[in-house]
Amino acid sequence: MTGYAKTFMLMAAMTALFMGLGAMLGGAGGAVIALVVAAGMNLIGYWNSDKAVLSMSGARQVDERTAPGLVQMVNRLADGAGMPRPKVYVIETDQPNAFATGRDPANAAVAATTGLLRRLTEDEVAAVMAHELAHIRNRDTLIMTITATFAGAISMLANFALFFGGDRDRPGGLIGTIALMILAPLAAALVQMAISRSREYEADRVGAEICGNPLWLAGALRKIEAFAKGIDMNAAERNPAIAHMFIINPLHAHAHDKLFSTHPNTANRIAALEAMVGQVGGPVAQSSVPRVGRGKSGPWA
Repeated sequence: MTGYAKTFMLMAAMTALFMGLGAMLGGAGGAVIALVVAAGMNLIGYWNSDKAVLSMSGARQVDERTAPGLVQMVNRLADGAGMPRPKVYVIETDQPNAFATGRDPANAAVAATTGLLRRLTEDEVAAVMAHELAHIRNRDTLIMTITATFAGAISMLANFALFFGGDRDRPGGLIGTIALMILAPLAAALVQMAISRSREYEADRVGAEICGNPLWLAGALRKIEAFAKGIDMNAAERNPAIAHMFIINPLHAHAHDKLFSTHPNTANRIAALEAMVGQVGGPVAQSSVPRVGRGKSGPWA
Protein backbone atom coordinates (compact mmCIF):
# COMPACT_ATOMS: atom_id res chain seq x y z
CA MET A 1 0.00 0.00 0.00
CA THR A 2 1.40 3.40 -0.93
CA GLY A 3 2.00 6.19 1.55
CA TYR A 4 -0.80 8.24 0.00
CA ALA A 5 -3.27 5.36 0.35
CA LYS A 6 -2.32 4.89 4.01
CA THR A 7 -2.74 8.60 4.60
CA PHE A 8 -6.21 8.56 2.97
CA MET A 9 -7.27 5.58 5.10
CA LEU A 10 -5.99 7.30 8.23
CA MET A 11 -7.88 10.50 7.42
CA ALA A 12 -11.05 8.50 6.74
CA ALA A 13 -10.76 6.55 10.01
CA MET A 14 -10.08 9.64 12.09
CA THR A 15 -12.94 11.50 10.39
CA ALA A 16 -15.32 8.62 11.15
CA LEU A 17 -14.23 8.59 14.80
CA PHE A 18 -14.60 12.36 15.01
CA MET A 19 -18.13 12.17 13.52
CA GLY A 20 -19.04 9.41 15.95
CA LEU A 21 -17.97 11.58 18.87
CA GLY A 22 -19.93 14.51 17.44
CA ALA A 23 -23.03 12.34 17.18
CA MET A 24 -22.67 11.17 20.78
CA LEU A 25 -22.38 14.77 21.96
CA GLY A 26 -25.00 16.43 19.77
CA GLY A 27 -26.94 13.83 17.81
CA ALA A 28 -27.29 14.20 14.04
CA GLY A 29 -26.48 17.90 14.21
CA GLY A 30 -23.32 17.17 16.16
CA ALA A 31 -22.25 14.60 13.56
CA VAL A 32 -22.70 17.14 10.75
CA ILE A 33 -20.72 19.75 12.64
CA ALA A 34 -18.01 17.19 13.36
CA LEU A 35 -17.89 16.26 9.66
CA VAL A 36 -17.38 19.90 8.68
CA VAL A 37 -14.71 20.35 11.34
CA ALA A 38 -12.98 17.11 10.32
CA ALA A 39 -12.98 18.13 6.66
CA GLY A 40 -11.35 21.40 7.61
CA MET A 41 -8.84 19.60 9.81
CA ASN A 42 -7.95 17.19 7.00
CA LEU A 43 -7.31 20.09 4.65
CA ILE A 44 -5.40 22.15 7.18
CA GLY A 45 -3.64 19.05 8.48
CA TYR A 46 -2.27 18.18 5.06
CA TRP A 47 -0.81 21.64 4.50
CA ASN A 48 -0.08 22.99 7.96
CA SER A 49 -0.10 20.24 10.60
CA ASP A 50 3.71 20.30 10.68
CA LYS A 51 3.59 23.93 11.78
CA ALA A 52 1.08 23.04 14.49
CA VAL A 53 3.29 20.24 15.85
CA LEU A 54 6.39 22.45 15.78
CA SER A 55 4.44 25.11 17.64
CA MET A 56 3.13 22.66 20.25
CA SER A 57 6.66 21.40 20.89
CA GLY A 58 8.03 24.93 21.27
CA ALA A 59 10.57 24.39 18.47
CA ARG A 60 12.49 27.31 16.94
CA GLN A 61 14.13 27.22 13.54
CA VAL A 62 17.93 27.45 13.33
CA ASP A 63 20.38 27.93 10.47
CA GLU A 64 24.11 27.74 9.83
CA ARG A 65 24.62 30.98 11.71
CA THR A 66 22.75 30.04 14.90
CA ALA A 67 23.48 26.27 15.02
CA PRO A 68 26.20 25.54 12.43
CA GLY A 69 27.22 22.10 13.68
CA LEU A 70 23.71 20.68 13.73
CA VAL A 71 22.61 22.21 10.42
CA GLN A 72 25.79 21.10 8.62
CA MET A 73 25.36 17.60 10.00
CA VAL A 74 21.74 17.32 8.84
CA ASN A 75 22.65 18.72 5.43
CA ARG A 76 25.47 16.21 4.96
CA LEU A 77 23.27 13.31 6.00
CA ALA A 78 20.48 14.43 3.65
CA ASP A 79 22.91 14.96 0.78
CA GLY A 80 24.46 11.55 1.33
CA ALA A 81 21.02 9.93 1.36
CA GLY A 82 20.00 11.74 -1.84
CA MET A 83 17.23 13.66 -0.08
CA PRO A 84 16.15 17.31 -0.05
CA ARG A 85 17.62 19.19 2.90
CA PRO A 86 14.97 19.61 5.63
CA LYS A 87 14.53 22.66 7.80
CA VAL A 88 16.20 22.29 11.19
CA TYR A 89 14.64 23.20 14.54
CA VAL A 90 15.79 23.15 18.16
CA ILE A 91 13.59 22.62 21.23
CA GLU A 92 14.73 24.20 24.50
CA THR A 93 14.46 21.32 26.97
CA ASP A 94 17.03 19.31 28.89
CA GLN A 95 15.49 15.97 27.91
CA PRO A 96 17.38 14.50 24.93
CA ASN A 97 14.96 13.70 22.11
CA ALA A 98 14.11 14.47 18.48
CA PHE A 99 11.36 14.17 15.86
CA ALA A 100 10.64 14.84 12.19
CA THR A 101 7.57 16.35 10.55
CA GLY A 102 6.31 17.54 7.15
CA ARG A 103 3.91 16.45 4.42
CA ASP A 104 6.66 15.18 2.07
CA PRO A 105 10.48 15.13 1.74
CA ALA A 106 10.47 18.48 -0.05
CA ASN A 107 8.56 20.14 2.81
CA ALA A 108 10.03 18.51 5.89
CA ALA A 109 11.70 19.50 9.14
CA VAL A 110 13.73 17.81 11.84
CA ALA A 111 13.81 18.96 15.45
CA ALA A 112 16.34 18.15 18.16
CA THR A 113 16.24 19.15 21.81
CA THR A 114 19.05 21.10 23.41
CA GLY A 115 19.41 18.18 25.82
CA LEU A 116 20.17 15.89 22.88
CA LEU A 117 22.89 18.22 21.65
CA ARG A 118 24.44 18.53 25.12
CA ARG A 119 24.25 14.96 26.34
CA LEU A 120 25.07 12.83 23.26
CA THR A 121 28.23 12.59 21.19
CA GLU A 122 28.25 13.97 17.67
CA ASP A 123 28.18 10.45 16.23
CA GLU A 124 25.10 9.64 18.30
CA VAL A 125 23.37 12.89 17.33
CA ALA A 126 24.16 12.11 13.68
CA ALA A 127 22.51 8.70 14.10
CA VAL A 128 19.40 10.27 15.66
CA MET A 129 19.15 12.78 12.83
CA ALA A 130 19.57 9.92 10.34
CA HIS A 131 16.67 8.13 12.02
CA GLU A 132 14.51 11.22 11.60
CA LEU A 133 15.56 11.57 7.96
CA ALA A 134 14.51 7.94 7.50
CA HIS A 135 11.00 8.87 8.69
CA ILE A 136 10.98 11.64 6.08
CA ARG A 137 12.23 9.38 3.28
CA ASN A 138 9.70 6.70 4.23
CA ARG A 139 6.97 9.39 4.17
CA ASP A 140 5.96 8.57 7.74
CA THR A 141 5.90 12.19 8.81
CA LEU A 142 2.60 13.21 7.19
CA ILE A 143 0.74 10.29 8.74
CA MET A 144 2.34 10.80 12.16
CA THR A 145 1.70 14.56 12.12
CA ILE A 146 -1.96 14.28 11.07
CA THR A 147 -2.47 11.62 13.73
CA ALA A 148 -1.08 13.98 16.35
CA THR A 149 -3.43 16.76 15.21
CA PHE A 150 -6.53 14.54 15.28
CA ALA A 151 -5.60 12.87 18.56
CA GLY A 152 -5.31 16.27 20.20
CA ALA A 153 -8.69 17.32 18.79
CA ILE A 154 -10.34 14.09 19.96
CA SER A 155 -8.99 14.58 23.48
CA MET A 156 -10.27 18.16 23.41
CA LEU A 157 -13.70 16.93 22.34
CA ALA A 158 -13.73 14.44 25.21
CA ASN A 159 -12.90 17.25 27.66
CA PHE A 160 -15.72 19.27 26.11
CA ALA A 161 -18.09 16.42 26.96
CA LEU A 162 -16.90 16.50 30.56
CA PHE A 163 -17.92 20.14 31.02
CA PHE A 164 -21.07 20.29 28.90
CA GLY A 165 -22.39 16.77 29.27
CA GLY A 166 -23.27 16.15 25.64
CA ASP A 167 -26.76 15.16 24.50
CA ARG A 168 -28.30 13.72 27.65
CA ASP A 169 -31.56 12.88 25.82
CA ARG A 170 -29.87 10.35 23.57
CA PRO A 171 -29.68 6.66 24.58
CA GLY A 172 -27.02 6.19 27.22
CA GLY A 173 -27.21 9.79 28.45
CA LEU A 174 -24.72 10.52 31.22
CA ILE A 175 -23.26 7.00 31.14
CA GLY A 176 -22.57 7.33 27.43
CA THR A 177 -20.90 10.68 27.98
CA ILE A 178 -18.63 9.21 30.67
CA ALA A 179 -17.81 6.32 28.33
CA LEU A 180 -16.99 8.85 25.62
CA MET A 181 -14.57 10.67 27.92
CA ILE A 182 -12.71 7.42 28.57
CA LEU A 183 -12.91 5.64 25.22
CA ALA A 184 -12.29 8.51 22.80
CA PRO A 185 -8.73 9.32 23.93
CA LEU A 186 -8.08 5.58 24.24
CA ALA A 187 -9.16 5.01 20.63
CA ALA A 188 -6.91 7.85 19.46
CA ALA A 189 -4.02 6.38 21.47
CA LEU A 190 -4.55 2.96 19.89
CA VAL A 191 -4.39 4.50 16.41
CA GLN A 192 -1.19 6.33 17.34
CA MET A 193 0.29 3.12 18.73
CA ALA A 194 -0.51 1.11 15.62
CA ILE A 195 0.97 3.76 13.35
CA SER A 196 4.10 4.48 15.34
CA ARG A 197 5.42 1.15 16.58
CA SER A 198 6.05 -0.55 13.24
CA ARG A 199 7.49 2.63 11.73
CA GLU A 200 10.13 3.03 14.43
CA TYR A 201 11.81 -0.29 13.59
CA GLU A 202 11.95 0.59 9.91
CA ALA A 203 13.27 4.08 10.64
CA ASP A 204 15.95 2.56 12.88
CA ARG A 205 17.05 0.26 10.05
CA VAL A 206 17.09 2.96 7.38
CA GLY A 207 18.63 5.47 9.76
CA ALA A 208 21.50 3.08 10.49
CA GLU A 209 22.06 2.75 6.75
CA ILE A 210 22.05 6.53 6.29
CA CYS A 211 24.58 7.24 9.04
CA GLY A 212 26.55 4.07 8.27
CA ASN A 213 26.90 2.73 11.83
CA PRO A 214 24.01 1.04 13.68
CA LEU A 215 25.92 1.17 16.99
CA TRP A 216 25.76 4.97 16.96
CA LEU A 217 21.96 4.79 16.97
CA ALA A 218 21.90 1.94 19.50
CA GLY A 219 24.01 4.01 21.88
CA ALA A 220 21.83 7.06 21.32
CA LEU A 221 18.60 5.16 22.07
CA ARG A 222 20.10 3.75 25.27
CA LYS A 223 21.11 7.20 26.52
CA ILE A 224 17.89 8.96 25.47
CA GLU A 225 15.67 6.45 27.24
CA ALA A 226 17.76 6.65 30.43
CA PHE A 227 17.60 10.44 30.52
CA ALA A 228 13.92 10.62 29.48
CA LYS A 229 12.93 8.59 32.53
CA GLY A 230 14.15 11.32 34.85
CA ILE A 231 13.81 14.57 32.91
CA ASP A 232 10.46 16.18 32.10
CA MET A 233 9.62 17.55 28.68
CA ASN A 234 6.94 20.05 29.60
CA ALA A 235 5.78 20.65 26.02
CA ALA A 236 5.05 16.95 25.50
CA GLU A 237 3.40 16.60 28.91
CA ARG A 238 1.08 19.48 27.97
CA ASN A 239 0.43 18.01 24.51
CA PRO A 240 0.71 14.19 24.82
CA ALA A 241 -0.78 13.78 21.33
CA ILE A 242 2.66 14.62 19.88
CA ALA A 243 4.54 12.05 21.99
CA HIS A 244 4.47 9.36 19.29
CA MET A 245 6.50 11.57 16.95
CA PHE A 246 9.65 11.53 19.11
CA ILE A 247 12.37 8.91 18.71
CA ILE A 248 11.81 7.85 22.36
CA ASN A 249 8.59 8.39 24.30
CA PRO A 250 9.09 11.74 26.07
CA LEU A 251 6.32 11.12 28.63
CA HIS A 252 7.03 9.73 32.05
CA ALA A 253 5.41 12.03 34.61
CA HIS A 254 1.99 10.41 34.15
CA ALA A 255 3.27 6.81 34.07
CA HIS A 256 1.46 5.91 30.86
CA ASP A 257 0.59 2.21 30.53
CA LYS A 258 3.25 0.42 28.51
CA LEU A 259 0.50 -1.67 26.92
CA PHE A 260 -0.59 1.43 25.01
CA SER A 261 2.86 2.88 24.43
CA THR A 262 3.35 4.42 21.00
CA HIS A 263 6.96 3.22 20.92
CA PRO A 264 8.34 -0.31 20.70
CA ASN A 265 10.54 -1.64 23.48
CA THR A 266 13.89 0.16 23.36
CA ALA A 267 15.87 -2.96 24.26
CA ASN A 268 14.36 -4.76 21.26
CA ARG A 269 15.24 -1.83 19.01
CA ILE A 270 18.82 -1.86 20.27
CA ALA A 271 19.09 -5.62 19.74
CA ALA A 272 17.87 -5.23 16.15
CA LEU A 273 20.46 -2.51 15.52
CA GLU A 274 23.28 -4.57 17.04
CA ALA A 275 22.31 -7.43 14.73
CA MET A 276 22.97 -5.09 11.80
CA VAL A 277 26.66 -4.62 12.64
CA GLY A 278 28.77 -5.53 9.63
CA GLN A 279 25.77 -5.31 7.29
CA VAL A 280 25.79 -1.54 6.73
CA GLY A 281 28.42 1.06 5.96
CA GLY A 282 29.35 3.40 3.20
CA PRO A 283 30.21 6.91 2.18
CA VAL A 284 27.55 8.60 4.30
CA ALA A 285 29.22 7.38 7.48
CA GLN A 286 32.45 9.09 6.42
CA SER A 287 30.87 12.45 5.61
CA SER A 288 27.90 12.78 7.94
CA VAL A 289 29.61 14.35 10.94
CA PRO A 290 31.69 17.54 10.83
CA ARG A 291 35.37 16.74 11.36
CA VAL A 292 35.96 19.31 14.09
CA GLY A 293 35.34 17.73 17.48
CA ARG A 294 34.04 14.50 15.96
CA GLY A 295 32.86 11.99 18.54
CA LYS A 296 32.93 14.46 21.45
CA SER A 297 29.99 15.46 23.58
CA GLY A 298 28.25 18.83 23.20
CA PRO A 299 27.48 21.61 23.42
CA TRP A 300 28.70 21.94 19.86
CA ALA A 301 25.65 23.05 17.83
